[in-house]
Amino acid sequence: MTGDWIDVGALVEIPLRGARTIKAANGEEIAIFRTAGNRLYALVNRCPHKQGHLSQGIVHGDAVTCPLHNWRISLSTGEALGEDEGCVPTIPVRADAGRILISRIAMLATLAA
Repeated sequence: MTGDWIDVGALVEIPLRGARTIKAANGEEIAIFRTAGNRLYALVNRCPHKQGHLSQGIVHGDAVTCPLHNWRISLSTGEALGEDEGCVPTIPVRADAGRILISRIAMLATLAA
């Protein structure tokens, strides 16, 4: 742990256009995504529609498509795109020296809600 940031693994553990999950203390899953442009995003790992595991979806640009019903979710805002409505909580994440760091405070606040 580095201050307000929690080290959750090596950046190379997530391929470009891929995702991995981590478990929070309350059992909730967080999905961490790495885009083709090498940007990182973290979302609670459930689609607002039917709770599909977003980490199993296809990452394209700065969005992920839910594997259950093809809802597109913005990785930056967590909002459903297009005509769909709903939102999934986002959590600040960043890379530092090849490590993935996730905001401790934001993760706890998101999971407590």
